[in-house]
Amino acid sequence: MDIRPIDDHIAVAPQIRVEDIPELARLGFKTLVANRPDAEEPGQPAMADIETAAREHGLTFVYQPVESGNILDSDVDHFDEMIREADAPVLAFCRSGTRCTVLWALSTARRESVEDIVGKARNAGYDISGLAPRMSQQSGK
Repeated sequence: MDIRPIDDHIAVAPQIRVEDIPELARLGFKTLVANRPDAEEPGQPAMADIETAAREHGLTFVYQPVESGNILDSDVDHFDEMIREADAPVLAFCRSGTRCTVLWALSTARRESVEDIVGKARNAGYDISGLAPRMSQQSGK
């Protein structure tokens, strides 16, 4: 597993597997967020199987599939509400972790500076500096 902490509340990761769930629970994660649609690529684990394993290990599972490269403001709205109410720490995952990072960044831009967000994402291994204009737009929401 490639867990990349963004802050004390959330970490992101590339696709996880059912076999990873016990370790995620042991690490103290409380909520798993799947931002990847089922069957996005062949061989991808079924989200229902991940959800079953998560619940068996006492984790909350949130399924919010978002199409790669097509994150809508409504996706950001949903993510923002969910992430603020989620039991932390949260692990959000998708194919590479980028989608989750973008959702986090756009929703967090409503409360934090773009510079801080870009820095946190960079520390987690994601360059989202190209999103600065869209993050700036979120600050008024």
